[in-house]
Amino acid sequence: MILAVLQARMSSSRLPGKVLAPVLGQPMIARQVERLRRARRIDELVVATSVEPGDDPLAAACADLGVTVFRGDLHDVLSRFCAVLEARPEAAAMVRLTADCPLTDWTLIDALVERHLAEDADYTSNNLPERTWPHGLDAEVARPAALLRAGREAADPYEREHVTPFLYRRPGEHRLAGLPRAPSLTHLRWTVDYPEDLAFVRRVYAQLYPAKPDFGTDDILALAENSSRGGEP
Repeated sequence: MILAVLQARMSSSRLPGKVLAPVLGQPMIARQVERLRRARRIDELVVATSVEPGDDPLAAACADLGVTVFRGDLHDVLSRFCAVLEARPEAAAMVRLTADCPLTDWTLIDALVERHLAEDADYTSNNLPERTWPHGLDAEVARPAALLRAGREAADPYEREHVTPFLYRRPGEHRLAGLPRAPSLTHLRWTVDYPEDLAFVRRVYAQLYPAKPDFGTDDILALAENSSRGGEP
């Protein structure tokens, strides 16, 4: 069983409440969930948010989407992931995702899971050995036992907030794998941290979704290329 955990919160310091910002009439997280549900290698999706009252609207929105929600410590995000894993001992791998990526590519996630299993890795990322995909298509896959060990042993606050650094910071102790892209698209920004990022995502959905709800990375690239030539943004 392949488990995907989507971490989300309302208290973003740069763009508060962004996960519920409307994108073509739906909350941004609903658009991401819609895309993730197309993945063939994800068997269960869980949203991991905090117990803070400010995240109540987010939990309610996920419940409306029919997505399982786990709520835990706001800052110790690693503990949230481990709690989800502990409740699912049958999970063979866990995909980590963040809820500020509404252009996420489910085919990339499927390929990353395949690479992780083929390499029998403890940790697999499409940012290894270096970033080559657009910011916003980030995904990671971890062996449950390795992540649970991180939950027991990680003491660095950075490692507890960002979930996976305990694994990739210790390559001598963990088997690492990557899925690079050529040519690199690392110069592209498709994540949502600032108002201009959200405006870009809204334009992409407005242009592509009505005719092709399952638009992919190549469609976004073609749209951006057309815009750079002076066509519709």
